[in-house]
Amino acid sequence: MKRRQVITLIGGAAAWPLATHAQQAMPVVGLLTPQSRESIGPFLDAFRRGLAETGHVEGQNVAIEYRLSHGRFDRLADMAADLVRRQVNVLAAPGGSVTALAAMAATKTIPIVFGVAEDPVKLGLVASLARPGGNATGINYLTAEVAAKRLGLLRDLVPGAARIAVLVNPANTANTASTLADIEPAARGLGLQIEVHNASTSQEIDTAFAAFLRGRPDVLFVGPDAFFAVRRVQLVHLATRNAIPATYPIREFVDVGGLMSYGASVTDGYRQVGVYVGRILKGTKPADLPVMQAAKFEFVLNQQTAKLLGIDVPPMLLARADEMIE
Repeated sequence: MKRRQVITLIGGAAAWPLATHAQQAMPVVGLLTPQSRESIGPFLDAFRRGLAETGHVEGQNVAIEYRLSHGRFDRLADMAADLVRRQVNVLAAPGGSVTALAAMAATKTIPIVFGVAEDPVKLGLVASLARPGGNATGINYLTAEVAAKRLGLLRDLVPGAARIAVLVNPANTANTASTLADIEPAARGLGLQIEVHNASTSQEIDTAFAAFLRGRPDVLFVGPDAFFAVRRVQLVHLATRNAIPATYPIREFVDVGGLMSYGASVTDGYRQVGVYVGRILKGTKPADLPVMQAAKFEFVLNQQTAKLLGIDVPPMLLARADEMIE
C-alpha cells in the first residue's frame, strides 16, 4: 500500500515560468487550461514530463506560453485567440470540452492537442478516434462514463445512504449532460433519491452547500469538471467541515483531504497530452495521431478523512483501493 503526501502546489510569482524574449527562437507551445496557478501544480508537472519523453525541455529547446483562466470558462475563447495571434506552434488544451472547443474555434490550422471527458467525435473535435482527420487530436479521459461506478463505490462506503446530492457545473454543458445521463439511472438502480445542485462560481459552491445543510443529503457526488478541480480545496473543506461523505472524480481531491475518488488519471492525461505535443513538434501531423483513451484509472481513499467522518472502511473496499492515504 502506497502512502502519498499532499502535493505542494505552485506558489508565488517567482516560481512561475514565463516564455522570455530569448526563447522565441525555440518552438512555442500554448498551454490553455481552466486551471489556476495554485491548482495546476501536479498537472503541469505531468505535462512537462510528457514533453520530456519526446526530448523537449522547457527553457532549453521549447518555450511555453501559459493561459490559465482560473476556472473562468468565459475567458477561454479570448485566451485561445490570443495564443493563435502569437502563432504558437502547437496549442495544448487538456482542460476539458469547453477548453478544447475554444481552441478549435480559434484556429483550423495550428495543431491542437486536447483532453476531454466526453466523446470527441460527438463534440465535433475529430472525424473519428482512429483517424482524427483535421488539426486536432488528444485524449479522452472517459471521466463522465465512470459516474455509475463512482456512485456504486460511494454506496459501498456508506451503505445506509438513501439521498444523494449531485453537484454539477451548468457552464460545462456537455460534461454535465453526460454525467447526469449516467448517474440518474445508476441512482435509481441503487434505490437512491437524487437531487441536483448547480455551481459555476465559488460563491455558488457556498450556496450549494448551504442548500445541502438545509436538506441534509446522506452523501455528495461531485461531478467531473475543471472548475471543480480548481476549487477542490474549497469543496473538500466544506464537505469535511459539514460532515458530508463525498466522492470526487479525480485523486487530486483526495490528496487535499477528500474522502474518496474514482476515475481516469487526469494527471496522466496531461502527461499524454505533453507526449503528443512533443511528437507534433517533431513533425507528426495531428491527423496521423489517433485519439487516445485513458488507460489508467484510480480508486483512492483517504483513511484520515474516513475516521474524521466516523466511517469504517469495509475490508472489501480496502482491498479494491489502488491507494489509501493515511
